[in-house]
Amino acid sequence: MKNPQVSVLVHTKNSARTITKHLDSIANQSYRSIEIIVVDNNSADNTINIAKKYTKLIYNYGPERSAQRNYAAKKSSGQYLLVPDSDMLLSKDVVKDCVKTMMENTSLKAVIIPEKSIGERFWARCKALERSYYEDLDWMQAARFFESKVFNSMGGYDEANTGTEDYDLPQRIKRKYGEKSIGSIKEYIYHDEGNLSFWYSVKKKFYYSKSLGVYKKGNFLELYKQGNVIRRYFLFFTKPKKLFANPLVGFGMLFMKTGEFTAEALAYFLYKKKLNKSYEKK
Repeated sequence: MKNPQVSVLVHTKNSARTITKHLDSIANQSYRSIEIIVVDNNSADNTINIAKKYTKLIYNYGPERSAQRNYAAKKSSGQYLLVPDSDMLLSKDVVKDCVKTMMENTSLKAVIIPEKSIGERFWARCKALERSYYEDLDWMQAARFFESKVFNSMGGYDEANTGTEDYDLPQRIKRKYGEKSIGSIKEYIYHDEGNLSFWYSVKKKFYYSKSLGVYKKGNFLELYKQGNVIRRYFLFFTKPKKLFANPLVGFGMLFMKTGEFTAEALAYFLYKKKLNKSYEKK
């Protein structure tokens, strides 16, 4: 197939701040064989009215983004699936490069798209600095582009796992198809951090770390790589000139990461027993 269809699975919940730019970045892709599927989760803002300008494939489903993504996949017809967040902007050749990479290497089942953070305030600059360290590290990035039949055969995202499911699915694919089953491209996704605040970042990390107990159950080694605090701090200090090119931002980033690591640990220990019991019943 010369131009296989790509289904872009968009999950939303009160996403009015970012959804126009997000959907614009999808609609303006250089690769044209694309369908956009929006699955909302009871938004109370203008998200749905905005989305209607871009697609007729709009549904309501929940309770969390893993379920929304899987539902969107069931409604899709593409040979490939792209799964961004609704606060992400795609550079215009992202889909083109993903399709090209997958078609040139048929052993690939998924593709990593590197991310950059953008934003308006101090803490967004700190987050951008942090994310810049991860661009060439597969163990710190999650695949977002999948062969649809592989996605479906793996059961999609684990719906008991919200927050670390982005890493869980690619790791399950690696275990089944091998380390070389996931590739990467050079084009970027830009994560719009907006008016990011320190406490918002910490609270968000706590919320999405509640399912770490479930994630650890199946992916201990990868969780160790991503979550090992000493390893992460060591990574930051491998490029001290970069870290302290702006000392205020450098120290701010380290302070923010310390807060996020603390929130992750707290969420893990508070929720792991409850979640593992629930997970084992399924």
